[in-house]
Amino acid sequence: MRDHTLLGPWVRRFLLEHLVTERNLSLNTQHSYRDTFRLLLPFAASSVGRSVDHLQVVDITPAVVRQFLTHLEQERRCSIGTRNQRLAAVHALARFIGELSPEHVAWCGQIRLIPHKRSTRVLISYLTEAEMRALLDAPQRSTEQGYRDYVLLLFLYNSGARASEAASLRIQDVDTRSRLVRIIGKGKKQRVCPLWPQTVGHLRRLIAKRPEDEPLFQNRLRQPLTRFGIHTLVERHAAHAAQHAPSLRSKRVSPHTIRHSTATHLLRAGVDINTIRGWLGHASINTTNVYAEVDLDAKAKALAACSPGTARNSPLPWKRATGVMQFLRSL
Repeated sequence: MRDHTLLGPWVRRFLLEHLVTERNLSLNTQHSYRDTFRLLLPFAASSVGRSVDHLQVVDITPAVVRQFLTHLEQERRCSIGTRNQRLAAVHALARFIGELSPEHVAWCGQIRLIPHKRSTRVLISYLTEAEMRALLDAPQRSTEQGYRDYVLLLFLYNSGARASEAASLRIQDVDTRSRLVRIIGKGKKQRVCPLWPQTVGHLRRLIAKRPEDEPLFQNRLRQPLTRFGIHTLVERHAAHAAQHAPSLRSKRVSPHTIRHSTATHLLRAGVDINTIRGWLGHASINTTNVYAEVDLDAKAKALAACSPGTARNSPLPWKRATGVMQFLRSL
């Protein structure tokens, strides 16, 4: 008979069956959960005096989990966001075990009662249009690698794609005739993003005479660029661009910063917030609403509009109306 008290078999089933077969989570998410247990299991084994292979489910007590979370923050210098991410993985494992093993329902409830830690939300960083132009001008387009870097930066700005999304793109995902790109985002959700004529023109040149199943963005060895390679590429060109745009020196520029810039610039251009949500592939409109909070230009215009010294050219509609029906017609 299978020993349901041992933790190891549950972790294997959780990672290999539940996350892959039942949840169909992305590879990055699977790796995040895996890394959590690579840290937690040795820590718990040391705490209770057992080997990792002999750890029992009930050895992962709420006290051990709390000590582990403190260890992450104080000794490994992890952020509160990372701490909460690790706790979410532990919660998910507890729920999985509790659903399949009635004898562990009480243990599951105790683990899942451990709360996430609240933190101060840091305002997102984005580039101004002048800073974005400086970043796009940084690569030396006369070289093959420099031209590829320019096209990649332009594509990231156009599409608002995440680094992992850009790294996974194939040539066949780009429809240059319709000026569209098909992007597979988080949760394997697909979205279609329009491309500027300028972006399409450069992509046509980049992918000319290449097989459709090849990665869209490749390195010098004709291997696909990884998301880490894209991060390094963006940071390198941002450092170069800072020579012409000194304000970049105070900003940490990453592919996600370009994504934030895309959303903010779309918002300033008058694009509907729900359209931006679909453009970026956000599951919730609440995620997209954060860009309205960081748009300082929009806030400055709103402040000027309600300033006590602001002159109004005409009375407000509801003040012009003399009756209810006229008021309704004026709306």
